[in-house]
Amino acid sequence: MPRAHTARFITGARRGAVLFACACGVCLPSWGGRAAAASATDGPDSPFWVEPTGRAARQVRVWQERGREQDAAVLRRIADQPTAVWMPGDGRDPKEQVEQVTRQAEQADKVPLLVAYNIPHRDCGQYSSGGAKDAAHYRAWLDSAAAGIAERRAWVVLEPDAIAQWASGCVTPEVAKERLGLLGEAVRKFKANPGTSVYLDAGNSGWISDQRLLAGALERAGVSQADGFALNVSNFHTTPATRAYGDKLSDLLGGARYIIDTSRNGNGPLPPEQDKATGGNGAESWCNPPGRALGAAPTTHTGAARVDAFVWVKRPGESDGACRGAPPAGHWWADYALKLARTKPTAPAKPAAPQPVQVEKPVPVLKPVVQPVTPPAVLPPAAPAVTPAAPAAPHLTPQTPAAPLAPAK
Repeated sequence: MPRAHTARFITGARRGAVLFACACGVCLPSWGGRAAAASATDGPDSPFWVEPTGRAARQVRVWQERGREQDAAVLRRIADQPTAVWMPGDGRDPKEQVEQVTRQAEQADKVPLLVAYNIPHRDCGQYSSGGAKDAAHYRAWLDSAAAGIAERRAWVVLEPDAIAQWASGCVTPEVAKERLGLLGEAVRKFKANPGTSVYLDAGNSGWISDQRLLAGALERAGVSQADGFALNVSNFHTTPATRAYGDKLSDLLGGARYIIDTSRNGNGPLPPEQDKATGGNGAESWCNPPGRALGAAPTTHTGAARVDAFVWVKRPGESDGACRGAPPAGHWWADYALKLARTKPTAPAKPAAPQPVQVEKPVPVLKPVVQPVTPPAVLPPAAPAVTPAAPAAPHLTPQTPAAPLAPAK
């Protein structure tokens, strides 16, 4: 029987979750000062920490100073929500910043959501390519990241896209051979911290259609030692569609729990045909698509027994990649953020009660039977690069080094 959500956050027990991600060009803001007081959106429904100096919050202040009060008020729909902090990677030591984030969250009696996004050969050379130089450097990076958390509470989302790209076949045989083992080591290192919860990224509902292959890869990567898996990171698939996919994957993993990134799924994904009609090429409908909206706010009250939380892993307003006139992956794009916040969501936030499904036994996979799955008319996830497959390839966007806000237009 699932443990109570409350206990998760108080004890940092195994079923609690810690989200960590290191992304290419991850951009963390300055960490000076104490955490801001809880806002109206940061109530009992959300145990997660709201970053007081995030990009959206800074943009709000800039617009207020310039008299754009209405725009600033709209953007607060993003700034006042708890979003993930992507740990710095690509040769940078994450310990100091991770320690500062977790200490600030501890002072506010909240749980920070972290993302580890630094696996070697990250993102198959796409928009969010990068990562640790090799396995040895990755292990050292993991040690530093885990040391930064220490005994404080945290949720870590582990390596967006890493397993789905392994399953899709975009990584070389040499990389595929070591990847699942490295992920297993990452799970064990983070779980060695008493207050850390870990969720292994499993792509999204539009990417890997062979869920038995995906389940086998998750097993080999140590999902049974983690707190579960994560879905829809940096993508746009609706919560009902993700729930249907997640429950089937959970069945293959013996009832494993999971979390859903709802940051931008208020209107679901952009259909490839509409992508072409709006100036896209039909193959990257996941990359900064127009007409999208914010999804359900972060909470542990999901109404679903196996879904531990709705979280905002992708930080709304940060680019998916240099497409549609956008800045590089992970860079702040104020205009896009404002459009996301203004657009009225049309997709249901919560699905109807799921129908009983016969639970299948876990199916371990002995080899990476790389069976490429064409992401839904989309290149494999890029940027924080978590992404699609069958219907639309997803894309995770790493945060890039904090850059000064561009002058408001």
